[in-house]
Amino acid sequence: MSGEQADTVGATPGTRGPRILVFSTNNISDPGIDLAGSMHLHYPPAVMTISVPCTSGIRPGWILHALEQGFDGVFIAADGEECAYLSDCTERSAELFRKAQELVSAHGYEPQRLRMAALCSVCAEPFVNYVREFSQSLGKLGPARRAG
Repeated sequence: MSGEQADTVGATPGTRGPRILVFSTNNISDPGIDLAGSMHLHYPPAVMTISVPCTSGIRPGWILHALEQGFDGVFIAADGEECAYLSDCTERSAELFRKAQELVSAHGYEPQRLRMAALCSVCAEPFVNYVREFSQSLGKLGPARRAG
């Protein structure tokens, strides 16, 4: 299967695959994501990115809102240990991820619709691999809908 075909696995006919919102960080993961484009690496076309200064500044409610607005999944491209703002960013990010999973579950969404991975400024290929795999997983889950 070609990369382009893999990008549409699980897509509703007439669409371009599951819609994924990516939260990335200005100084750490954004350059890696930009590098993926510069290298002409292919990843699902229904991926949209929002930049934030620091991963730990993301609010669980934003993730729920994304699902309620029609995104099928949310991927957090985290700072990891390289955060320029907080020495405990990794711990704070893990806590926000846990809270976000609880929040989306409490509102009837599968917690598997949320992923997080640390991405560095030169992590173009890992980013592409993460979002391709996430897109395929979301395709198996189907469109995001509240349970019940």
